[in-house]
Amino acid sequence: MSAKKETLGKTVGVVIAVCLVCSVIVSTAAVSLRSLQQANAKLDKQTNILEAAGLLEAGQSKEQIAATYAERVEQRFVDLATGQYVEKDADYDMYKAARNPDESIKPQPDTAGILRRPNVASVYLISNPDGEVTRIVLPINGSGLWNLMYAMLAVDSDGNTVRELVYYDQQETPGLGGEVENPEWKAKWDGKKLYKDGEVAIDVTKGAKASDPYEVDALSGATLTSNGVQNTLDYWLGENGFGPYLKNQPWKS
Repeated sequence: MSAKKETLGKTVGVVIAVCLVCSVIVSTAAVSLRSLQQANAKLDKQTNILEAAGLLEAGQSKEQIAATYAERVEQRFVDLATGQYVEKDADYDMYKAARNPDESIKPQPDTAGILRRPNVASVYLISNPDGEVTRIVLPINGSGLWNLMYAMLAVDSDGNTVRELVYYDQQETPGLGGEVENPEWKAKWDGKKLYKDGEVAIDVTKGAKASDPYEVDALSGATLTSNGVQNTLDYWLGENGFGPYLKNQPWKS
């Protein structure tokens, strides 16, 4: 008897009702969790910057991370064409700006494979307790084997000596290109030099000599990822990236 009561209209009605209920649940969850998602994204960003700054300690709570960031990190904004500081709102996102044709350009040549780069980039000045700038943290990105890779490059206040290269968002092959996040490989960057006679000289190469201040060993079995790291650095350290900023060193003025 129950089968006879089933009609197409009732079936469609039930489906629509279930869809509406699910939509309300999903929408409510998305709205209610938005603030938490934004807080987590902010914490992740601060954590990556503190790691590049050499200020991240194991076991730090999110409150300690936020406090260290507030005390030791200053975000500034750089016009990449001039290398000088400009004013932007604190919530300015250089990667969102890169998707807006009014706030970005197409790199020529696009050696990093990023398609567009923002006119204005964020930089992070790291100060010691006396207020002296000791490191500059630069956000950089570029194509790897599978997708764009995002990193924070920490440079001494001389604008030439690397301290950290922290990849925090990448989709390379685990155990191969994914080794960009391996602490042993990351440690190879400490103390390396970026420029020689005014030109980008850092070289990601196979069989690099540890004693050579310009060479970093390429990732074993991940030639294309290693090339991606090299191309990213060539672009962002060059005249179309942070080159003018590192050369002018406005943090010392």
